[in-house]
Amino acid sequence: MSDSVESRLAARSITLPEAAAPAANYLPYVMSGSLLFISGQLPIEGGALAVKGLLGRDVDVATAQRAAELCAINILAQAKAALGGDLERIVRVVKLGGFVASDPSFTDQHLVINGASNLIAEILGDAGKHARAAVGVASLPLNAAVEVDAIIEIR
Repeated sequence: MSDSVESRLAARSITLPEAAAPAANYLPYVMSGSLLFISGQLPIEGGALAVKGLLGRDVDVATAQRAAELCAINILAQAKAALGGDLERIVRVVKLGGFVASDPSFTDQHLVINGASNLIAEILGDAGKHARAAVGVASLPLNAAVEVDAIIEIR
């Protein structure tokens, strides 16, 4: 098997879902020059929100890391849609923005967003090494535990 993005996805038994349509008045992605901006992705799996609630109250770190990984999978699905199916056009993930619905006492947002960072780096290799923010928030749409957006340089 070649060392392509698709082969690394297959090695992890990851099949990218169809890119989700936006739930409100926004675009799922926008291309501007050589940058691809991916709107915030929730931990959707099989068409349903997989992880709900607040970290530090309803959700543990390991479960939330899996939620962040699902967000990253959905980012890649949006990128694939934006790039006409060709993920090899990704030059570099410039930045991930991670939002973690958190109880006020929860302070491990960075550990949660590692789920997204680790998957992106594993699947994209050097092109997946990125800057990042991991922010605690009071709540997220649909009671999601995690949301992640991305800025990606493309060719």
